[in-house]
Amino acid sequence: MTEVVIISEAAAYRVKEMMTHNGEEGAMLRVSVNGGGCSGLSYGMGFEHEKKEDDIELLQHGIDIVVSKEDAPILNGTTIDYKESLMGGGFTIENPNAIASCGCGTSFRTAQKAGTPENC
Repeated sequence: MTEVVIISEAAAYRVKEMMTHNGEEGAMLRVSVNGGGCSGLSYGMGFEHEKKEDDIELLQHGIDIVVSKEDAPILNGTTIDYKESLMGGGFTIENPNAIASCGCGTSFRTAQKAGTPENC
């Protein structure tokens, strides 16, 4: 079985830095799917301190990751990385289930879920 979300070592390191900087030590990283964006769905990431009843919990590189059971099929096999360049750094998300995405890199749709596209 494929992990729902796979976080790279570089992304985990950056998440840990952000947790420390924001006073969120001990928090979990929630990875979610929301309606909206140019293609209909968008990714969300944030810190939470309590697991919900319908959450799937993963532990990777010392980071507790939670994903709702509703979002799991849409995210299944998704890889989160963090890359630095001369223009700065940022998280990259590669979702094997996305059949279309927007130039922004955070909006997408899958064959099973179109979401609620917005005008860009």
